[in-house]
Amino acid sequence: MMNSEIYNQEIADISWCPGCGNFGILNILKQALTELEIMPEDLVMVSGIGQAAKIPHYLRCNFFNGLHGRALPPATAIKASNPQLTVIAESGEGDMYGEGGNHFLHTIRRNPDITNIVHNNMVYGLTKGQASPTSGQGFQTPVQVSGVTNEPFNPIAVALALDASFVARAFVGDAAQTKEIFKKAILHRGYALVDVLQPCVSFNKQNTYQWFKEHTYYLDESHDPANRIAAFTKAIETEKLPLGIFYSHSKPTFEDNLGIYHENLEPLYQRTLNIGKLEELIAAKK
Repeated sequence: MMNSEIYNQEIADISWCPGCGNFGILNILKQALTELEIMPEDLVMVSGIGQAAKIPHYLRCNFFNGLHGRALPPATAIKASNPQLTVIAESGEGDMYGEGGNHFLHTIRRNPDITNIVHNNMVYGLTKGQASPTSGQGFQTPVQVSGVTNEPFNPIAVALALDASFVARAFVGDAAQTKEIFKKAILHRGYALVDVLQPCVSFNKQNTYQWFKEHTYYLDESHDPANRIAAFTKAIETEKLPLGIFYSHSKPTFEDNLGIYHENLEPLYQRTLNIGKLEELIAAKK
């Protein structure tokens, strides 16, 4: 078994506030990768802009740190270029569901074989506390002085509506459970969303560790993750937020539809794409 120290990156300074939930996500992710025995050279982390998007800076691995809301397109391209890599796209809920909302929708539709970890603290932390897409109604900020009026964006319900092949929610305060969800998401073949509830200790005094403990519960063994309708029923619950794997099923990936996984084809980065051969393989699959 590998030691999680293999992922330690030498860093001069960490930008997160003491107590930030990002520390927990970083540690849990390192444990999950270690237990799956994924080597740093076989891993690519892709992120956008924000406090959550700094995770790859603090992890020894290959990474692409792009523009705000633009993590998913390069993650899709990296996986298509070299399907042997483990590709994880991660950023905050503002980056993924706000600025990157259009890419979030269409990445789900394409179903690339990537894991999408979203740090959901229900506030913009990097830019000092504005409401994010998932902020609750009535949540007051220096910008929304009278409180948020919009209904929160529901990433779980949206992912299910688009038939995402793996949909889960976790809470950073439950390290053991979150680690297992991460591992299952990474091993899943296809697009895997993990929405991770985590507190912003500086700019969100409402959704604290204690609040999440009191307002979440775990899906039990009676929940069938193959039942999309049952998953959607759970996804729209708001009084308490369900945790665990809502939905998981198998369907062709983006790479399958391109013929990239065919045994006779080298990864794209090693060859010149033969369009005629590619069309022939796709037609044969149909």
